[in-house]
Amino acid sequence: MEITSGGVCAAKGFSASGIHCGVRKNKTKRDLALIYSEVPASAAAVYTKNLVKGAPLTVTKKHITDGVAQAVLCNSGNANTCNADGIEVAEKMCELLSENIAVKPSDVIVASTGVIGQRLDITPIAVGLPLLVSELGSSEESSVRAAEGIMTTDTVLKEIAVKFTVGGKECHIGGIAKGSGMIHPNMATMLVFITTDAAISPKMLKKALSADIQNTFNMVSVDGDTSTNDMVAILANGMAGNATISKEDEDFAEFMKALNTITVYLCRKIAGDGEGATKLLECSVTGAKEEEIAKTVAKSVICSSLFKAAMFGADANWGRVLCAIGYSGADVDVDRIDVSFESRAGRIDVCKNGAGIDFSEETAKEVLSEKEINVIIDLNSGDAAATAWGCDLTYDYVKINGDYRT
Repeated sequence: MEITSGGVCAAKGFSASGIHCGVRKNKTKRDLALIYSEVPASAAAVYTKNLVKGAPLTVTKKHITDGVAQAVLCNSGNANTCNADGIEVAEKMCELLSENIAVKPSDVIVASTGVIGQRLDITPIAVGLPLLVSELGSSEESSVRAAEGIMTTDTVLKEIAVKFTVGGKECHIGGIAKGSGMIHPNMATMLVFITTDAAISPKMLKKALSADIQNTFNMVSVDGDTSTNDMVAILANGMAGNATISKEDEDFAEFMKALNTITVYLCRKIAGDGEGATKLLECSVTGAKEEEIAKTVAKSVICSSLFKAAMFGADANWGRVLCAIGYSGADVDVDRIDVSFESRAGRIDVCKNGAGIDFSEETAKEVLSEKEINVIIDLNSGDAAATAWGCDLTYDYVKINGDYRT
């Protein structure tokens, strides 16, 4: 397996584009993105568990009931959520795309992201679609434009691609993502679109995605808020020419490895780009009696506002780690817990068997002043492990969300 360029255009038969059509007031920001496959593809998606769901999720879920899709159309700047005409607008987006390119409306995955509760005017999208389609391309730049088209408060582009081998055939898989705020584990916590030219049945594609997200996207938290429009969707058009993956065999395992490479990378990019964030936090838990216990502990620490604030200040306040573990509800022996902090500046042990140990505050400050910090927790009670990702909590988070709507 090898990381390559191209994002969602790395896989054969996929093209992408992104433009400014007018949904967003800022004319320098792209606000409409398209990903298109030359042929109908196997499709799968997972969605937020928030009871308040954006209209595009309802439409998309209906469209891919048959496990087939050929395009992804997404706007930013407006979530098309909690609107009386939301379903109608989402369906109209698909119909308008069908009028501009060879795709059935029912084969379109549609998505929206942005402000909740404001009506989405279809006019700028209708006007912009001909240009969006005309600018479809298969270059890395085309993938970048699509990635820019789905961004809201994101400050960095999120895309990756890898090539791998299945059944003697070279395959590619790539993805783009948006996610900076309103991020919390409960599926899916962002918008992520993944493309691959590997041949895999809709059933196995759904199985692969559903299994993967449990240890990737469901382990990311920025602010504890589960969004209304979260979706991870994947298209597999089979143009690599491998024998179709239709069961759990060696080929399926290789596909899972490639998919996981994509999703872990995007998880880290999303967590590190949390609204106002200055640091990526990775919490690695080992020594748990069960995997679910390790997951619960890792997520509780990553979600702790007090701990996140301490990391912003480069304060080795390990007591906040123990506190978060204590209220997590996980079955742990607090008298066995070890805690360490690690970064490019080194590693420092701060807690042994649930109690504090002597350490250099100066060294701890150096370790915690880096851009990426790993919180290492050993429960010393078993062999299960888990990892979660998050970010520090800064003054800018409040500034960004204090006037997000206006």
